[in-house]
Formats: sequence, structure tokens, C-alpha cells
Amino acid sequence: MAREPRKRLSIWLAIGVIWLSGGYAQGRETEEQLLQRIQGEQNPVKKAKDEIKLATLKLEQLHEAYSQGKVEAGTKLLGTFVETMQTSWKTLQGSGRKAAKQPEGFRELEISLREHVRSLQDLERTVSYYDRAPLGNAEHELEQTRAEVLRALFPGTPPRTGKNSPAPPAPASPAAPKQEQ
Repeated sequence: MAREPRKRLSIWLAIGVIWLSGGYAQGRETEEQLLQRIQGEQNPVKKAKDEIKLATLKLEQLHEAYSQGKVEAGTKLLGTFVETMQTSWKTLQGSGRKAAKQPEGFRELEISLREHVRSLQDLERTVSYYDRAPLGNAEHELEQTRAEVLRALFPGTPPRTGKNSPAPPAPASPAAPKQEQ
């Protein structure tokens, strides 16, 4: 008798899990849907955001390819991923919007670039030493793009130095004695 309520409960839990996972899968956009929307989109900000979503999808695919040992396929996806992120930046540049005054789209791109670089760095740690070069190159390209986006968002401010860039020169101290010539 006590088994009957447990059985019903487990059936309802299973139905709930299936229903929730189905809802999640339906909310997830496919590559084809994103490509169609990108091609038809007239608003450059929305188009750039969809391109970022497409690039994120490509990043997930390349993670999967590398984790399965398919390095060539992962490298190909890596190229497509980087190209899609750069296309998003070009779309925003060509929009005529000033990032400092109208940051929508630019902010999302900068955040995605930062997150994607970290994701590539994590992936790079798991890949064979001999297969890391394309990942490092992609990281470098994304960092350069991110620096451009930051300059657009914050014009007039000096660029931030990263871990591999030299420190900015120290300002001359007014108390320092002047050398005579």
C-alpha cells in the first residue's frame, strides 16, 4: 500500500522533469534560427546581440569538439567563433551609434568578449600543449577586439594594462631635482 503513493510521486516528478527540460530546450535557439534572424534583422544592435548568441553557440560546440578529442573540428569552429565575434563588433561600428552615449550592444559585446576569453583560457588548460596555439591566437584576437570596444565605450581614458603589457611610464615627480645640461 505504501508503495502506491511513492510510485505516483515518482511518476509526477518524472513528468515534471521532462516538462521542465522540454521547456528549456524549446527556449534555446538553434543555429539555423539565429542565422535566419541575423540575415533579416535591420536593427544593428539586435543583429549584434544575435551574432553574440551565435558565437556563444559556436563556443559551446568547440568546447564539445575539443573535449571529444576532435581537434581539427574544434579549430575550424574556433575560427568561425572568432569571426562571428568580430562581425558583431563590425556591425556595432557600422551602426553609427556612439558607444559612450548609446552603450546598448557595446556593453553586451564587451562582457561576452571577457567571458569568452576566460572560457578559452579554461579550455586551453585542458588541451594538449601541441594543440594550444590556435586557442592562444583566438584569445589574443578577442582581447584586441575587447580593447577596441573599451576604447569606444570610454573614449579619452588611457587603456588599461593587462598582465602582458608594459606598465605606463611614471609621471615626473615635481620634487625631483632637475639635471643640468
